[in-house]
Amino acid sequence: MLRTYGTLFRGKTEYVKMYGEDIHLNEKARLQQPVKLQPAWEENNLPEDELNFKNLTMEAPVDKFNLIFVTFLIHGIGILMPWNMFINAIEYFTNYKLSREYVGMDFPYVPTFMQYMTFCAQVPAVVLNWTNIFVQMGGNLTTRIVWSIGISILVFIITVILAMADTSGVPYLFFWLTLILVVILNSANGVYQNTIYGMAAKLPGKYTGAVILGNNISGTFTAAVSLLSKISTPNLKMAAIYYFISALFVLLICFDTYFALPLNRYYRFYDLKHQKEKTQAAISAGGSEKPPYLKIFKQAFPQLANVFLVFFITLAVFPAVQSGIEQSDPNFFIDKSVYVDVMCFMTFNVFAMIGSLLPSYFIWPSAKYLWIPITARFLFIPLFLFCNYQVKGITRVFPLLILNDYVYFIIAALMALSSGYLSSLAMMYAPRTVEERYAPTAGMFAAAALITGIFSGILLAFIWPWVIGHIGA
Repeated sequence: MLRTYGTLFRGKTEYVKMYGEDIHLNEKARLQQPVKLQPAWEENNLPEDELNFKNLTMEAPVDKFNLIFVTFLIHGIGILMPWNMFINAIEYFTNYKLSREYVGMDFPYVPTFMQYMTFCAQVPAVVLNWTNIFVQMGGNLTTRIVWSIGISILVFIITVILAMADTSGVPYLFFWLTLILVVILNSANGVYQNTIYGMAAKLPGKYTGAVILGNNISGTFTAAVSLLSKISTPNLKMAAIYYFISALFVLLICFDTYFALPLNRYYRFYDLKHQKEKTQAAISAGGSEKPPYLKIFKQAFPQLANVFLVFFITLAVFPAVQSGIEQSDPNFFIDKSVYVDVMCFMTFNVFAMIGSLLPSYFIWPSAKYLWIPITARFLFIPLFLFCNYQVKGITRVFPLLILNDYVYFIIAALMALSSGYLSSLAMMYAPRTVEERYAPTAGMFAAAALITGIFSGILLAFIWPWVIGHIGA
């Protein structure tokens, strides 16, 4: 026994003699390094083994104060902020900047301005969302998000300048410049949206739900800002300036919160877990593994189809049809001047937000049967056309069956509620249909299906002015 201890002691003494000088030098070098102020174990540059994540054998840490949930919710707001800002400003464009009183003529693109603007918004978003799945443009995540948010901020600055400038003598220049800005804005936003959904897919399903919830809060926030800006000043020019400036603050918050993600223990755990799974898959494949895109697409297809249909049906009527539905009862409790703001934009966004909150409390139906309520939503299209939908310059001959503003409100609320709820479920189910290491790619496919559904619904909306003017009883 004593002999054993002696051997161990001699071994330790020899080790100190051999490596003592190196230990001394390392300690000296460490002491000579400048002092760093670090937020303990959440500092971005700490090695993963200091976070106890080296072997990922521990349980996942807790999302303290729901910071990561709130962060993705904020980015959900930022993703749809550009889209919501422009569609909610429809009266600024049609009743002010391109109105007969301002430009001195009947501008030919006013009746279909919403369709043109939404078309220009979604074409680049569709192209870039799908392209970004296979070719991650702009380098790493930070580069892509910084550039996309930065470009969005620049576009809104130019939009504010245009709102302040006198463009009455150049309506065509203003019209085409606005559409160009919309294209640039949504090109950047397409990369931003796709990247955020891919990041959220690394985490449990509720974080994808947080992005969807943020999308719907974005609409509610935008509708509220639009309403408040109109109430605060009767001057449409000043209202537009206040309105567009508010978007800048939201985008700056998104910019800042992105850099807080790597500082959080909860997010880093799942990010490292995803990286480890990719590395193991690459090693087993004998090199860098390329995601099997076709396999992922096939496995996720049922939920991708659900995502597509939810947004296709929603965008077929909102905002193109709903923004054209006029007040039927002059004694209705909502004033005519804010009827569209409240009954179209505010109603849709508030109830869509409520719908996206519901999956936090219950989930029904299951992924297998989700297509049933989604397909049933096609009934909303004729219901909205039967309401008091009017288009400038077109005489309506389509049957007008719903002239009760309260009935219209119920239809609008149900459409929005189902849109928020069912889209959240579909987006949450999609990444769970594939192997965990492919979840981010499935999440990106879901984001692309979302934007494709929006684009296709907008294309369908182009036919409604013709339908109500040519199809009669």
